[in-house]
Amino acid sequence: MAGTHGARPRRVRLWRWRSNPLRRRSDVIEAWVLLATVVLALLVGAFAGVTAAGVVDGSIEDRREGVRPVPAVLVEDAAHALPASVTEDSDGGVWAKVRWTAPDGAVRTGRAEVGAGTKAGTEVTVWNDRAGRLASAPPEGAEARFQVVMAGTTVAVATGGLVVLGGWLLRSRLQWRRLAEWEAEWQRVEPSWRKRMTG
Repeated sequence: MAGTHGARPRRVRLWRWRSNPLRRRSDVIEAWVLLATVVLALLVGAFAGVTAAGVVDGSIEDRREGVRPVPAVLVEDAAHALPASVTEDSDGGVWAKVRWTAPDGAVRTGRAEVGAGTKAGTEVTVWNDRAGRLASAPPEGAEARFQVVMAGTTVAVATGGLVVLGGWLLRSRLQWRRLAEWEAEWQRVEPSWRKRMTG
């Protein structure tokens, strides 16, 4: 017949939700599992992401409160310190020896990040913790927002992925159970079917 040769079977969308003779109880359960997996992945992932972002934002705020900028003087030329043990970072800064006065009045020295071409005797700004020790500057502006967003996104995706994995494992278990039910039913039907075919 023209137009029927090689016709592909039409897919029925959402067939597990529609009443039909071939739908089994396990099909309905699987449909609910899929729906619950999607909803939980979105809700739990979003909640975990927002929580993680809040934790990171709070941590950054604690770092801001725990350090303060203080004036310091560069003890050595940054350019001269480069060949020794100074490490360059991605911004072109270098670690050079500086001198500053701690809150208790003691004069201290240490290595802090300064511009690569900074001369000895130049006043620079370093960060101290509450004990007057050198500390890294807390992230500000775009850098802080980036850390908060990245933390929230990473945790949200990871948590949502775990939920999806759990749903997939449960669905696989349902599929194995359905196959076992089909096999058991076939064992009951097969003798009578074989008798009719050979009779």
